[in-house]
Amino acid sequence: IVEIGTAKPNGFDTTDIMNEMPNLTNAQLADVLNKLLKVGRVAVFQKGKKLMYKLKTTVNKGLDTEEKIIYSIIESAGNKGIWMQNIRRQANLSMQQVVKIVKGLESKKLIKTIKSVTAARRVVYMLYNLEPDRSVTGGAWYQDQDFEAEFVEVLNQQCYRFFEMREENKDTKLGPIPARNASVASSKDVTKYIADLGISKVPLSVQDVEVILNTLVYDGKIEWSGSVDGNKLYRRIQPIVKSPGLILTPCGLCP
Repeated sequence: IVEIGTAKPNGFDTTDIMNEMPNLTNAQLADVLNKLLKVGRVAVFQKGKKLMYKLKTTVNKGLDTEEKIIYSIIESAGNKGIWMQNIRRQANLSMQQVVKIVKGLESKKLIKTIKSVTAARRVVYMLYNLEPDRSVTGGAWYQDQDFEAEFVEVLNQQCYRFFEMREENKDTKLGPIPARNASVASSKDVTKYIADLGISKVPLSVQDVEVILNTLVYDGKIEWSGSVDGNKLYRRIQPIVKSPGLILTPCGLCP
């Protein structure tokens, strides 16, 4: 929502939010907006008959000159954050000074630390109310810097199962072309199916699900069949060549 507000400095409404996050429920939307209003991150105003929201410019009042310098450096890094060494270099201060100032800004809840998946023992700093970029957290596939291989495998299986059900439920009496079209589904359809299953602890975007669908395409299990209204279309296919039994047989030397 902060990113939407940044992109729309003159104001945005709930329709703008839902267009960007279609899987967000009304209850979740109300909860997030209330939190942003409570901490003074957004302001609400009336525009005609519409209730609009506007991102407030963060005011770093009460900070001394050096604190403002550090705060501005971290703010300019956006939601990708910045390493401590880079803060020190840009601020041209000693490491001891930077560490002390950063800890003070953290205690005031003006900034926060985020573990980066690109470096196991390092953290980046960003403004407290920002949502970290996926390149920092790894997105839905990572938790506490660990790749969720089992979760990805479950999603892979369930996405493929969705296309199996589409194939099983198609009406072949209508003819080959209508039957083929009936087995086609958009990435948005698959995203809704996964959301309805409730197997993910975090909301998955259409782009997240398309990452999984791409693995099925590479495995030769489904194929991309074009796009409609910006949503990619896929359908299940039968492999042209089946894997020989020798490949499927486990190694006799392995335990």
